[in-house]
Amino acid sequence: MNDLRRIHDRWRRLDVTLRDAPLAVLLAGASLVPAFAGYGTQIGGLPNRPLDAPAFAVIVLECVPLVVRRRRPGVCVWLVAVGFALDQFLGYHTVAGTALLLALVSAGAHLDRRRRLTAVLLSVGYLLFVLVLVRLGSTERPDDLIFFYLALALGWAVGAWLRHTRSIEAERRHRIAVDTRTAERTRIARELHDVVTHHVTAMVVQAESARYLTADPERLDQALTAVTGTGRRAITDLRQLLDLLDPGHGSAPVAPQPTDLSALVRQARDAGQPVELIEQGTAPDGLDSAESTAYRVVQEALTNAMKYAHGRATVVRISHHTREISVEVITEGSAAVPTSPGGSGRGLRGLDERVQILGGDFTAGSQPNGGFVVRASIPTGDPT
Repeated sequence: MNDLRRIHDRWRRLDVTLRDAPLAVLLAGASLVPAFAGYGTQIGGLPNRPLDAPAFAVIVLECVPLVVRRRRPGVCVWLVAVGFALDQFLGYHTVAGTALLLALVSAGAHLDRRRRLTAVLLSVGYLLFVLVLVRLGSTERPDDLIFFYLALALGWAVGAWLRHTRSIEAERRHRIAVDTRTAERTRIARELHDVVTHHVTAMVVQAESARYLTADPERLDQALTAVTGTGRRAITDLRQLLDLLDPGHGSAPVAPQPTDLSALVRQARDAGQPVELIEQGTAPDGLDSAESTAYRVVQEALTNAMKYAHGRATVVRISHHTREISVEVITEGSAAVPTSPGGSGRGLRGLDERVQILGGDFTAGSQPNGGFVVRASIPTGDPT
């Protein structure tokens, strides 16, 4: 089976003219077999004529153009049509006459320019062909001539249908490629947003706080140390993201997605955000997707809390159930502190997509007291 597949692959890599050559050779060879003499296409009712020197030229004119039937379909169909007409006028009636139908199918399938003009000219050519047959004493009935024309037209129509089918398939593949690229770009943008926005927000808040600590060197040193630590974590997370996007780069193993909520909460506290973490239950092993999504939900909620309600108390509740992980992040607010100053919304939309991919539910909105709450229910995939 593997040998046949390799032979097929090598055959497909050959130039199209080389792949079409065997058909031309086979048809020409069959036309020269004495047992097949006079058994080819016959239209016009003219008497048969034995093969002679001009017959070889007619056979060549009918068969050789098939070599370029896909590369030069217009040239092929006209040359074969001329050869076919001579074949019938001279009474050879060789098997090579079958090449006309093959050429018409190929023209209908592969001709790109002047398709309608070519079809009209071929129809006019057929009318002239019939007139010449009549002048030569044709005894063919008109309905037979019309039927033969319809058979040739059907060959062209089959080729046109193949062309249309190929076009639809190419369009479908192009659409799939575009959708795949779009989905990949969206995923990359979401990952970059989750990683960069959180760390940069924390660094901005920490640096802003440091401006007011110049009179307290110890606290200033702590604030700058927190900025440095956040920057290093940002670099580490970015490297992990790049490893996920390009796992073949370098020899280092791809780091797993972050799931340490305690470190996330400590980082928010270092940035001056009072955060309380309440975790119930223990996550079983093998739930990387659900745990990672829960981590991103908390990360985005804390980022928004630091940006829009800095200094306000935030409570993070994580509950590990048998079939799902429940996440709730509540940030206090007041009329003096707007909880939604008009961000891009990319982060919340990205979280909604993440959770829905796993079959969960996600909500985010303001509370009556002016605070903000983010809730997510993330299935773990454990059916037990």
